[in-house]
Amino acid sequence: MLLFTSVISNGQDTNDAGVYLDQIGTQYNEISKDMMSYSSAASHGKGAKKVDKKRQELITTVKEAERAVRRMRPYQGDSQLRDSVAAYFKLTHLVLLEDYGKIVDMEEIAEQSYDAMEAYLLAKEKAADKQDASRDRVREQQKAFANKYNINVIENQSKLGQKLETTGKVFAYYNQVYLIFFKSYKDEAYLMDAFSKGDVNAMEQNKGALDASAKEGIVKVAKAGVYNNDATLKNSCQQLLTFYQQEASKTSGQVEFYLIKENYDKIIKAFDAKRQNDRNKADVDQYNKAVNDYNIAVNKYNATNNELNKKRTDTFNAWNRACDTFLDKHIPKYR
Repeated sequence: MLLFTSVISNGQDTNDAGVYLDQIGTQYNEISKDMMSYSSAASHGKGAKKVDKKRQELITTVKEAERAVRRMRPYQGDSQLRDSVAAYFKLTHLVLLEDYGKIVDMEEIAEQSYDAMEAYLLAKEKAADKQDASRDRVREQQKAFANKYNINVIENQSKLGQKLETTGKVFAYYNQVYLIFFKSYKDEAYLMDAFSKGDVNAMEQNKGALDASAKEGIVKVAKAGVYNNDATLKNSCQQLLTFYQQEASKTSGQVEFYLIKENYDKIIKAFDAKRQNDRNKADVDQYNKAVNDYNIAVNKYNATNNELNKKRTDTFNAWNRACDTFLDKHIPKYR
């Protein structure tokens, strides 16, 4: 977002045009302050629900700014600049009211699937794109107005504008890496659900999906590069994806445990169904072997499970810390 400073040229009419341009610039500046405040709260406050109060405040501010600009008279019958700024405020109001209103609702289901998360992040991106396109039209009208009335305009990017621009770039990179992580994160969740249900077919299916998405993610995150010479987010994501890949490999033994357990349950059930006098040596040997195999499998399962749980906790906590640190470091804080 740019602030325009008009420099006095020739004639009283030009001075009036410069004042007119500055008046609109003041309205623009107030909105940019509230937009930065909202963006800062959204990034540092975590979650659309928690910053919805900020959004409501911004909706009011933008509507008031639109009314103020529409009350301004056209300059010498020329209403293009006024109308373009008012249109920008109107669109921003609608985006905040409708688009971001839907985004708040989408946040509640975003964690349910990769597609839902992708749609959630894409909705935020499209909302920002709408405002960017409208803002570009305003800048074109500001320049046209200045040229028409011989105003020498110094186009300085304000500190506030730099913060807004930086925020957009940070989120573009962060969302790209986050989606790569989230795909494997959900595949692992589906795998854990299959284990909890003892569904061997689902285990095999989701184990393969986790391995594939982790391998693909490692390649994708490497291509994403680093942001502003900061590789912490990328490296942490790669470490977590590497764990997911290792987990997919090691859960082959976990799946084997359920097959052994299934066989054990069948043998024990058949053995218990026979009367003691009807059991022969082969029945007893089969029973003892099943118990022994099952005990070995349990110990192996528990050892692998404990190892995976520890690594999962460590790498996942490191990823969460990396996300928090990355956003806190690169997203400008503002009131």
